[in-house]
Formats: sequence, structure tokens, C-alpha cells
Amino acid sequence: MGSVELIYMEYFLHLFILICFYTMLSQSLNLSAGFAGLISLTHAGFYGIGAYTTAILSTYYGFSFWPSIPLAMLISGFIAFIVSLIALRTVDDYFIICTLGIQVILFSIMNNWMELTRGPLGIPGIPSIQLFGFSVESKTSFPLLSLLFVLLIWFVLRNISRSGFGKTLTAISEDEIYSQSIGKNVYLSKTVSFTLSAMLVAIPGTLYAHYISYIDPTSFTVNESIFVLSIVIIGGLGNLSGSFFASAFLVLLPEALRFVGMPDSIAANMRQIIYGLILVMVMMTGKNGVKELLQPIAKKS
Repeated sequence: MGSVELIYMEYFLHLFILICFYTMLSQSLNLSAGFAGLISLTHAGFYGIGAYTTAILSTYYGFSFWPSIPLAMLISGFIAFIVSLIALRTVDDYFIICTLGIQVILFSIMNNWMELTRGPLGIPGIPSIQLFGFSVESKTSFPLLSLLFVLLIWFVLRNISRSGFGKTLTAISEDEIYSQSIGKNVYLSKTVSFTLSAMLVAIPGTLYAHYISYIDPTSFTVNESIFVLSIVIIGGLGNLSGSFFASAFLVLLPEALRFVGMPDSIAANMRQIIYGLILVMVMMTGKNGVKELLQPIAKKS
């Protein structure tokens, strides 16, 4: 294989890894936003907690990737539980604004706690993942590991959605007052959903840190939370498979527009305009997003 072909292969594998990351991010957010109707803008903050936990443990204390995952999930879940005690006292638009404020707080902590996170300097030198004595750092082995975690999170969330707890979350999102009237503990269900969502998003956070080998706060801004939420909405609220297609769509579309022949003077602005127009067209298909787009194809097959 020539050097050009190798570069193209690594480029496409890198895009596939990004799709896997955003699929995990959007699927985990679907647990609270899609099933329970908790539209949150704090997801990038919990994503960052997972990344910083494994970065600190691996670079400062010599922990490997595998014990870092449960520790990152526990820390992210604990913080999410504390956050839920505050945020879930509000509803609807006020809840969204509250989670936005918490996202800003989490980003500020990452950006200013120099002794722990090194602030804007970031944490370099995060070691690669070791599996059975082999280093998982190549563009061929890491996609397989990422896909494995995508399937694991999908399997967990699918079983949750089919359980009694998942049905309760769906009922709460449809009619919270009715769910309360038949004896469902709405507040507890929301708290568990929000906490589990934050625990699951710590997994792609740990993977991201070891894949990039360097993290700083700019990867965990409110813009990232909005982007993940847009994947959930475009993929369809509560639609786990739609998260994958929406992630692929939003990751690959900007890359595809790079190859559209346009003068350099207007290329950047035109790509943004075309990108925005296509997103609007997708959202006009209906509230189920990609799921609704795929229905005609599924019927024909």
C-alpha cells in the first residue's frame, strides 16, 4: 500500500472513530433526553469529567485505562447526582437554562483549576490503551475497540428501554402528571436517568483522552453539548440506532463539503451555509429525524 493510500485509510478510520465517539455521546444523552425528556446542555461537562479523570489517573498516578473506566463513571455519576438534586427542581426551559449554567461552571473548573487540570495548558502525554500486552493506538485497532464500546452502550440502553424502568421514563416524557397520578416516583426516575446518562458518557471521555493523548478544556465547551444534543434530535429522541446515523451524517457532512469545488475566498462561508440548510431540511422531515427518513427505505426493502 502506497503512502497516499495509507493516508486516506487513516483519514477514513479517524472519521469512523469520531462517529463512534459521537454515537456513544448521543446514545448516553438519549437515556435522559430521549427517554425521560430531560433536555440537558451539561453533557460535554460530564464527557470532560471522564476524560480528565483518566488523564489525571494515568499521567499522575500510573493507572491503566481499564481501572480508569469505572472510576471515571463513578466520579461523573456522583457529580451528576449532586447536579440533579439542583437541576431537577426546575422544569422545561428552566431545566435547560440550569444545565447550561452547570456546563459553564464545569468548563470554568477545567479551565481554571491549574493544580489539577493544568487549565488551558491541558494534560499531555496520556498513554495508549494496553490490551493483553498489546498497545491499542493504531488507526486499525482503535476503531474496533471504539465499535465494541458503541455496541456495549447500545446493548445496555436497549435493555433499559425495554425494562419497566425504561417504560416509566417514556411515560414520564409523555405525561408527567399522569405518571405521578398512577404512583410512579417521577423525581427519583429522573434522577436515576440523569445520573446513569452521565456515567455512560464517561466511557467515550476515557476513550477520547487515550486516543488523542492530550486534552484541554476546549473539547468540552457548551458548543460540544449543543452539537451532541443536535445529534440526538436529528437521530430521533429515544431512537438509539438513529444516533449512529445522525452522528455519521453530522461528522461526514462537513468533510464532504470540503471536496466541493468552490473558490477559496467563499469556500468556508458557503460550507457553513450549505451545512445549515441541509440541517434545516433534515429537521423539517419530522420530530423523529433520521428514523423518519429511513422509514420509506425500510418499507421498500
